[in-house]
Amino acid sequence: MSCVFSVELSSKKKVRSISISDEAHDRVLFEGDLGKLLELSMINSSAMEVRGEHGVLRMEISEDLLLKVLSSPGRELSLCSGVEQKK
Repeated sequence: MSCVFSVELSSKKKVRSISISDEAHDRVLFEGDLGKLLELSMINSSAMEVRGEHGVLRMEISEDLLLKVLSSPGRELSLCSGVEQKK
């Protein structure tokens, strides 16, 4: 299962860092400042939208899955049996 996301910021000044690794793991890190949280909503029951004063984060996740995570005792849920979870 793929999880698509997008980040849209009002200004490049709100980007804290972007790091693209030259290592074999090909890691990418994107950090920014969405600002004060203005709204948290679901779009068509298939995407979560976090709207801040400086931008928007959208992530493809079903409403059902999000509710499962929020209702789980440790507030995390593994979708793959072989994935080690970090706390």
